[in-house]
Amino acid sequence: MTQHEKFKILSEKFAEITDLRAASSVLYWDQNTYMPPQGAEARGRQMATLSKVAHEKVTNAQIEKLFSDLEGYEKDLPYESHDASFLRLARREYELATKVPADFIAKMVQHFSVSYEAWIRAKGESNFKLIEPFLEKSVDLSLQYSEFFPHKHILDPLIAEQDYGFTAESITNIFSELRSELVPFAKDIISTKKTDFEFLNKKYPKKNQQLFVEKILTEIGYDFSRGRLDLTHHPFMISFALGDIRITNRYDENNFNDSVFGAIHELGHAFYELGNAKELDGNILFGGTSAGVHESQSRLWENMVGRSIDFWQYFYKDFQMLFPEQLKNVSLKTFYAGINNVTPSLIRTESDEVTYNLHVMIRFNLEKQLLEGKLKVKELPEAWNACYLSDLGVKVPDDSHGCLQDVHWYAGLVGGSFQGYTLGNLMSAQFFDAASADLPNLNNDIKNGDFTQLQKWLIENIYCHGKKFTGPEVLKKATKKDLNIANYMNYLKRKFPIK
Repeated sequence: MTQHEKFKILSEKFAEITDLRAASSVLYWDQNTYMPPQGAEARGRQMATLSKVAHEKVTNAQIEKLFSDLEGYEKDLPYESHDASFLRLARREYELATKVPADFIAKMVQHFSVSYEAWIRAKGESNFKLIEPFLEKSVDLSLQYSEFFPHKHILDPLIAEQDYGFTAESITNIFSELRSELVPFAKDIISTKKTDFEFLNKKYPKKNQQLFVEKILTEIGYDFSRGRLDLTHHPFMISFALGDIRITNRYDENNFNDSVFGAIHELGHAFYELGNAKELDGNILFGGTSAGVHESQSRLWENMVGRSIDFWQYFYKDFQMLFPEQLKNVSLKTFYAGINNVTPSLIRTESDEVTYNLHVMIRFNLEKQLLEGKLKVKELPEAWNACYLSDLGVKVPDDSHGCLQDVHWYAGLVGGSFQGYTLGNLMSAQFFDAASADLPNLNNDIKNGDFTQLQKWLIENIYCHGKKFTGPEVLKKATKKDLNIANYMNYLKRKFPIK
């Protein structure tokens, strides 16, 4: 058998694994959208079964033999080639999977499914006690999972799951550098006199919010022949194949920001995977390479495009037409200032661009303390509330607005799931600056509702690669720079000048 034939067999085996994971993702999407609550236990079992089968396929002895046989073939391949990238990622997945027993994977998946349903109840009743035993088990499972791998810090294997190439130490360092500049900058802005934007506190009927969201998604370029928009408790994007990439949203009649910018955020995630090269579809190279790069695209579209004055010069009249009473006598200038108002808040997903990363850093530090054993699960609400008072100056009224607001710790591993948001913010500024340098008419394009050139640049420089390269590699290829805080802080200072 030739090397090429062996590579084809290995590719086919990982294609089967990809299909199993996609099937599990369909079940997850259904659980988060239309599944009746009583289906949670069975759904957890079903997803656990699929995960176990996929895990067993990855760790099959024949795959180990194929990797061994293809070592010489891999060494002769150009680093950037499809085959070399496939083998790098496949080998990494195999080495990770062989360290974790299939039964443990199944146990984790089933627990997280049941925990998710418990979180929905706990958040609805604003009662942390309802989720406490589930979170204790999640922390324990997360610790056990990390111990399967060699590591310098207990968080390292969990971070590698989402942002390969980063460690607890490297993230702590860059967060420290960012915090040293961000905290005084945020305090200077917040201390200046603020306007009371009354239009933000009015009621915006759900039906018209939905109409506007569908309009902007369509005009920005979301392909509904390859995607859907559905309702959920916590918005997310999920992909099953290049022709089936879905987003979800939620609507609050007292807060249109949540639905409008939440939808654009998830659209950014969808654009990433919709822009993958066709040859990646159906194999492990399809998708986004890391949480940080994925988040860079959602934040780029949500903030640098969606919250820009250029964007609203095009869309504001349409928004006013849908809400004539709420926005009567509200100028574009006032509206723009209102949606970008910097003020400390309780909810991460609703926070402004300046304070957003403080929310992320709080979560990163708390999960680090939970895993290090410095913080007990039962102490989490009190510790959370103390951080919000000290870092953001806000008092948390209840658990729903506090440590229960995000789903991450209650539906997956505890650790490694939040740093990607801030890494994404930093990367988004670098990507947008690079795109702007190559597209001198970008601002005018956005003013005229033309997003095609920006999408084309992002596809050619980021999206087309899928998972062929690591996050740091994609960033360096597209921007010619390593990760830094300078581009992001310069962006914030331009947008929010201190008077």
